Amino acid sequence: MAYQALYRVWRPQTFFDVVGQEHVTKTLQNALLQQKISHAYLFSGPRGTGKTSAAKILAKAINCERAPVSEPCNQCPSCIGITNGTIPDVLEFDAASNSRVEEMRDVLDKVKFAPTAVNYKVYIIDEVHMLSISAFNALLKTLEEPPKHVIFILATTEPHKIPLTIISRCQRFDFRRITAGSIVERMKLITEESGVDCDDRALQMIARAADGGMRDALSLLDQAISYSQDRVTLEDALTVTGAVSQGFLNKMARAINEKDVVSGLEALDELLFHGKDPARFIEDLILFYRDMLLYKAAPNLEESLERVMLDEEFRQMAEEIPIEEIYQLIDLLNKTQQDMRWTNHPRIFLEVSIVKLCQLESKHSAVPQSGVMEQLLSRIDQLENELQQLKSSGISQTVQDPAPQPQKAAPRSSRNTFQPPVGKINEVLKQATKTELNLVKAHWGEMRGSILKSHAALLNEAEPVAASAAAVIIKFKHEMICQMAMSRNDFLEAVAATLFKLTSKQFSLLGVPEEQWLSIREEFLNSGHHDESGSTGESVREEEPHIAEAKKLFGAEFVEIID
Repeated sequence: MAYQALYRVWRPQTFFDVVGQEHVTKTLQNALLQQKISHAYLFSGPRGTGKTSAAKILAKAINCERAPVSEPCNQCPSCIGITNGTIPDVLEFDAASNSRVEEMRDVLDKVKFAPTAVNYKVYIIDEVHMLSISAFNALLKTLEEPPKHVIFILATTEPHKIPLTIISRCQRFDFRRITAGSIVERMKLITEESGVDCDDRALQMIARAADGGMRDALSLLDQAISYSQDRVTLEDALTVTGAVSQGFLNKMARAINEKDVVSGLEALDELLFHGKDPARFIEDLILFYRDMLLYKAAPNLEESLERVMLDEEFRQMAEEIPIEEIYQLIDLLNKTQQDMRWTNHPRIFLEVSIVKLCQLESKHSAVPQSGVMEQLLSRIDQLENELQQLKSSGISQTVQDPAPQPQKAAPRSSRNTFQPPVGKINEVLKQATKTELNLVKAHWGEMRGSILKSHAALLNEAEPVAASAAAVIIKFKHEMICQMAMSRNDFLEAVAATLFKLTSKQFSLLGVPEEQWLSIREEFLNSGHHDESGSTGESVREEEPHIAEAKKLFGAEFVEIID
């Protein structure tokens, strides 16, 4: 055959050509220059990232006639012979098809003989994890006491299957997945050298479909070149990779966002009619929403997007769809993807998934939060109207009565829009005990986790500050939230019922804003009620024996109790 695949023609012949593995190539080049060559190396990493190529380059650099060098010259007889595979001292052994111990021993029996054509014998064992246990044991003996003229280079995609006794005797290098940008740059160089006209968007699509493997990318590029006519276009790349176009993903996302089941199913039917793989489509759709989520979180990190290209339609949809809904969409798509792996009819699961996505309603975890926000906004509007009315009445009073400091009336009235039941609070404080308060606090977190999230949201900045056998006083940081909570019977019933379930005690709830609680508490302490009941502090409590004894010794007026 006169034609050779691109990945064979453009196989790296120097460390410089190994793309995306600078952490490996730099270390090996320094070792070559300093003549610190190990007797065994382990190259591990995903397929198509340059493990075997790097092993052959290392074999050439070690045996190059110009050594020590950081790069093989590829011109001397040793380099040319190793490249062509005509030097028997450099042996590439495929462990996947030669996994038995007999075949391994046949190779290792020749290790003791000195090299004939070059300075070092190099054994490159590809897919070494496929060796049997007996074969590993035979290899281990040689790795323990290797001859000075032998170097082993083991390559694998599954290092966890290699015995630790083997790994510990090798210098390990982990090859990484190659970034899409590096793959695109390499393919641009190849297409320019080959005289192939190729769209940049097509190269980006091929790079993303390669999933970090340069060999896969070049194979897809080779296939796209054969499929295309004069120029490799984005549509050619989509056809070869089986991926779905950006426009189709935007169309499907628009149908889901607008809850249009008919358009969603029609688009899906069109997709499957053109032979697209359902599994590949749902993966593309998951990546589409993943990229949308990242774009909303960090709009400037365009290079982190894996699937989409930032066109105007995508930007507009990203602004329309809330983050909470994207979470739900990804969860549902991911569940569908898992189900499709175990069925012979993936199309049915995909169609059901599209219907669910188009009919998706926000779950109770999201609806109450939005409901709370609507109530908050409505309440803010109401309070602003009342504030305007109070200001208007304050101004009229100012005109009629020029008494000093008349303007304080309006703000004062606005702060006191919520009037806590001071009488009931004082009655609770008279009977409050530390035991009851600690009981409520001990179950407070569990109670919040048991009620609806809309109810729990009202308690985000609230805490119990006093409790008697029949009631609990809850302090709210914000007056508006306090009024909202105390006006909702469903909230009061839910909290009381949950506390009864946890504590076996029926408590009624009294709410008070933080600012008003400070004044109510101070007035209660100054009134002398706490002396009668033996209570003081933020949580009114029973007086402990040592406090009573201190009052007897020094007098109650000289004793200050600090929590």
